[in-house]
Amino acid sequence: MTATTNTTYPIGKDVEIPAIGLGTWPLKGHVAEDAVRYALSQGYRLVDTASAYENEREVGRGLRSSGVPRSDVFVTTKLGNSHHGREETLRAFDRSLSELGLDHLDLYLIHWPVPALDLYVETWRTLAELQQEGRVRAIGVSNFKPAHLRRLVEETGVVPAVNQIELNPLTNRAAEREYHQENGILTQSWSPLGPGTGLLDSEVITGIARAHHRTPGQVILRWHLQLGLSATPKSASPERITQNLQVFDFTLSDSEVHAITALDTGETVPMDSDLPLGGMPRQNT
Repeated sequence: MTATTNTTYPIGKDVEIPAIGLGTWPLKGHVAEDAVRYALSQGYRLVDTASAYENEREVGRGLRSSGVPRSDVFVTTKLGNSHHGREETLRAFDRSLSELGLDHLDLYLIHWPVPALDLYVETWRTLAELQQEGRVRAIGVSNFKPAHLRRLVEETGVVPAVNQIELNPLTNRAAEREYHQENGILTQSWSPLGPGTGLLDSEVITGIARAHHRTPGQVILRWHLQLGLSATPKSASPERITQNLQVFDFTLSDSEVHAITALDTGETVPMDSDLPLGGMPRQNT
């Protein structure tokens, strides 16, 4: 799949999500606000946050101070682990809207299933209500396994538009990607550059980067695009924010995509969404 400038993916009726967005975990205070404002000035149109990041207010300030019309920006936030259940979800949703200073969301995600609570189906029904009321344009989940997704659909009939999961060439989640594709769910990658893993220094990645006169990060993000994935890399660096969006004007060969995909270690992700508390991410962007 070849992405073009301002590539978007359909995730529902009249709803398109940009392929590359700005992740904001763990940015705080003016750093978060400045990163959002700068990213929007560079052409980003997707900003991803969560109540657990404790930066929704600053993200909202960045959105408003950017001067970019609200209708041009796709805003995602997520429900915290301690707010599952209908009434808690409604309160948390209202709180996120207030913190962001918005009257609606473009995408609302259940951050983790927290199966020990056995409330994620009830929570999902509540998100569907919010969507029906027009308060959120699309709904989805994050860190859900296929078993969790199957239960949602079997018990509610509502398919998540998006599942945001930890995904990068070292942990590229082939089975999950295949399940999502078969069921009409967009895969969105958090920590798409594999921070802390050494991925950016891989000889495969750096060699391909040299061949294309690109940075290792740009090569990895291009790989995500050519697999049909959305990605939300986090950065507070103006230089890297700009670089991360400059991935629509070159193409990896099939052999390069295969070489990058072959970096997969076969290991499971560090944070298991079946853990009693649902797991908390190291760098969930």
